Parts: sequence; structure tokens; C-alpha cells
Amino acid sequence: MRDIGVLRSILRRIDRRGYKAYEEIRGLYRAGDIVLAIDHVQGDPYAPPSRVRLIVERGRLVLPETASRVRRVALEDFLARRARRMIDRLARRRGGTGRSGVVTIDAGGPEVLERTACRVTDDRVELRLSVGLPATGRTILGSFAEELLAELLPEVARATLTLDRHALAEAERFIAVVEDAEALRAQLPEQGLVAFVGRGAILPRRSGVSQEPLLEGAIPFEPPPSLEVELRTPHSGPVRGMGIPEGVTLIVGGGFHGKSTLLEALARGVYNHIPGDGREWVVTRSDAVVIRAEDGRRVAGVDLSAFIRHLPLGRSTECFTSDDASGSTSQAANIVEALEAGARVLLMDEDTCATNFMIRDHLMRELVPAEAEPIVPFIDRVRQLHRSAGVSTVLVMGGAGDYLHVADTIIWMREYRPIDVTERARLLARQHGDGAFAPPDPWPGVVERIPLPESVDPRRRDRTRVKAYGTEEVAFGYESIDLSHVEQIVDPSQTRAIGLALVFALERGLIDGRRSLAAILDALDATMDRDGLDVLSPFRGHPGDFARPRRFELAAALNRLRTLEVRQVRSTR
Repeated sequence: MRDIGVLRSILRRIDRRGYKAYEEIRGLYRAGDIVLAIDHVQGDPYAPPSRVRLIVERGRLVLPETASRVRRVALEDFLARRARRMIDRLARRRGGTGRSGVVTIDAGGPEVLERTACRVTDDRVELRLSVGLPATGRTILGSFAEELLAELLPEVARATLTLDRHALAEAERFIAVVEDAEALRAQLPEQGLVAFVGRGAILPRRSGVSQEPLLEGAIPFEPPPSLEVELRTPHSGPVRGMGIPEGVTLIVGGGFHGKSTLLEALARGVYNHIPGDGREWVVTRSDAVVIRAEDGRRVAGVDLSAFIRHLPLGRSTECFTSDDASGSTSQAANIVEALEAGARVLLMDEDTCATNFMIRDHLMRELVPAEAEPIVPFIDRVRQLHRSAGVSTVLVMGGAGDYLHVADTIIWMREYRPIDVTERARLLARQHGDGAFAPPDPWPGVVERIPLPESVDPRRRDRTRVKAYGTEEVAFGYESIDLSHVEQIVDPSQTRAIGLALVFALERGLIDGRRSLAAILDALDATMDRDGLDVLSPFRGHPGDFARPRRFELAAALNRLRTLEVRQVRSTR
């Protein structure tokens, strides 16, 4: 390790030379109590920025304790967000070509995710930054680089990691909010609940393209008395709110009254949220998955026979493959694939579902007999899914009253206020007949599949090519994985991790032609639990822009790879 003065000397010597000379600065430098690690140097001013770490010994810092994984993840998230504020304040760009002078840290949005931007261990703390090395054209700006690397970045580290009494209290409060949410979520199964919405929560967002909470005119959430429950938290004591029971729950009401807003909050409730987001106490079981129709998606070897019994001309649906699935077949596949990955709560909004998959009313049943209709509508299976497979469903439903016959709980959203109308809805359902919504046969279970490794190829011209585009797409070799309808990917850093996790699973032999998809996901989860997200990175020392995806989104990406081939295992889950 060299002194920071050595870095200053190198930068003065290479000032006004060609950009490639920046390669000389790679290495470790000590600036007092800060270690500056320059791990990767970009090739030119327009290339992805250089990767730099700021490292401080843990013993030099006063930080909250991190005895649990939850506390460590929360503290890392807090410090990354604090670093972003310090960068905005101290390391303002001063001009130059391309990315010159740009300093960023991957600190995320309102969800608290396990990230690689900050790493807290027993002996040290690392901040992992992206830095645009200064240049004009392709000529090095050495004095600008010296100020940036030798002065501003160490100052960012000190300002971020030196917590005064106020900052330490802020960190403890941040961690407490996350620990409270984890405690709420842990109590859901024992209370027979799939989700909880705390009293006073602010569910609406500022706009359709923002996850910032709506502040002006927002109506705080007030639970209906019949669904009100009290859960315990380690820091806030008893917390009261609406509990959504296991079984089949309908969210009904007129347009623009908050039905979809509630469902979206539940979908994002699988993640913890930062203080002040309004959804801190909106928690959903971690095995909840949003289901929708997805016209045109590829489906590989999925047994759809529970929902699509047969197709014209005698085509079987027991090993269904399509390069261009319809609305109904794609939604059926999405359900089966989610269950295969371990989902036990399904979240659906009628606006994004295939109508012919969700419902077939009595008139249509009389006109088209069951033997002539391949689709077993979801309404016929939804109660059976809960009773036979332990799978609960939460449905936003504004126009299909037949679901009143099969629902256990019905919540009417009126002007963003929930009202429990279960008893009234049951009375109406009885007055209009008991409905003929019964499954045609026992629940068959889910047939497991084994991905074939030769069908998962991230190479392009003999080089691994994996690149994420926002939350919607992963370029994977010659293919493009469309994730635009995988709604619980909430951060581009999750998308980056998803692409590299598939590469990791292939290269480490987890996708080996013998393991089932569920076993591959188990192995990936175990590896990330044990070794962290760093194992996914092709950059040694600096995997600074990943956030952990859930197993369900990993499975969704693999299932949407258009080259994927599978072999079925006829034992069912």
C-alpha cells in the first residue's frame, strides 16, 4: 500500500498525457485513516466509470452494532444513502469530457435492499463508488483528478462515516424502522395473515412515475374495525393496522378509489422501506408474487393442465412450450412457475389479467359446454389452491361479481378508505345463487422442471455478455430477457444482479441438467446468504452496484430466456 502522496505524484506526472496513462494509478493508497482503493480504471472518458473503494477500519468508527443480518443490511443501506448526500454536497462535477468528475454510489430508492454499495464487516467499512476520471477529449486533467481522488473522496468518506450524536441517532432510527418491519412480517404466518397495513400509512405515490409518497391531500390509512389486528415491534411497541387473512381476499370498489394503490403497496411490501416513505408498516409475506397476463412471452415445458386442459387438434398442455403465449396461457404459466419457485401468496389486478382466464359466467358456461372449453377459469381453482396447496390470493376486482361466491374476505376501497363488506357480499351472493365455481378435479400439484445447461448461454462471440437495462431488460449473450412485466423488480441494481446470478449458476455448475429449478434457486439463495452478493461480480474487490433479487424474480428471468429448454420431473411440489 502506498501513501496518497504517491498518487499525487503520478497524477502530476501524467497530466496532459493520453487517457490510457490513467492505468498507472490502479492500486491502494493511504490518506490518513482512509484507504483509497482504485480497482478498475475506465478505458476512455465515455466508458463505464472507474471503480473506487473508500475503506476505514471499523475500530476507528462509532457505528450502531450489527449483531444480526437485518441490522447489518439496514446500516449498509443507511451509510450508502448518507454517502450519496455527501457526494452531492462535496464532490460536485467541475466539467470535462464524457463522465469526467462524476461520482456516484448505488444507494437506491424507498426500498431497503441488501446491496453491495456499502459493506460493513467486523473489521472494516467500505464505500464502493463509481468515479469518472477527469479528461478533456482524451487528455488527462491531472490537477482535477488529484483534487478529486486525493482530497474530495477521502473527505466524502470521513463525512459519511464519522457520525456525530445526531447522525448516530438517525442511523439507529433507520435500523429500528427496518427491524420493526421485519418483526411485523415474521408474525404474519403465526397470525394467519398474508399482509399487514399499519394505521396511518400513506399508500398513494406522488405520481405514476414516482415512488415518492404523496404528501399533500393524502389520506392516512385507517383499518376497518373487523380486520384490525395488533402486532408487536421491538422498537415501536404494539402496532395496530389491517390484517389481510390467508385465503381468498377481494379488493373491490369504484375506479380511482385506491384498489390498485393498495395492491401495489402490498406487492412492494415484500421489501422493507425507509423512514418517511409512508409504507414503513406495510408488510407482505416474502413469498408473495404478482401475477398477470403477459401476451407474447416465451413458455418452456410448463405443465398447464390444471388451468388449460387440452388444446384443439389434441395438443397436450402437460409440457407446454410456446414462443408467443396468449394472455390466458401466459397467466397460467406465470402462476405455475411462481408456485414452482415457492410462492404461497398470489397478487392479481383484474386490469392486467386475461378475462377469459379469470372468469366464465353462467351464461357462457351454458352456451359453451365444459368439454368444449380448454380453460379452467381461475375462479374455479382459487379456493382449491388455498385448501389443497396452502396458496392464498389477493385480487383487485371491480367488475366480476362472481368472485363474491369464492372470496373469504372482501375489502371495499372507498375514497382510499377500506371497509370490510364481507358479510354483505356473502348475503348478496346467496341471493343470486351459490355459483357453480367448483374445480373439475383435485389440485394436481406443480410438475418440477430441470433447466438444461446447453440452453442457457451468456456468450456472444466467445465472450460473456450480460448487461442490464433499467428494471425491464437483461441482455444475455445473443438474447434479450424481457422483464418489463415482472413487477416486483424495484431497482435496476436487482436487474444487474439477476443477469450475473444466472451466469454464476451456470459457471458454478448449479444449472447442471440434474438440479430442478427450485433446487437451483435454493443453492443461489444459500450462496448469497453465506457469501453475500460479492460472489456474483466479475470485478475483484468492487461489486458496487448490485442489489439482491428474490428467488421469484431470478426464476422469472430464467423462464423468460427464449433459448431455455427443460426436462420435466413428474413428481410434483
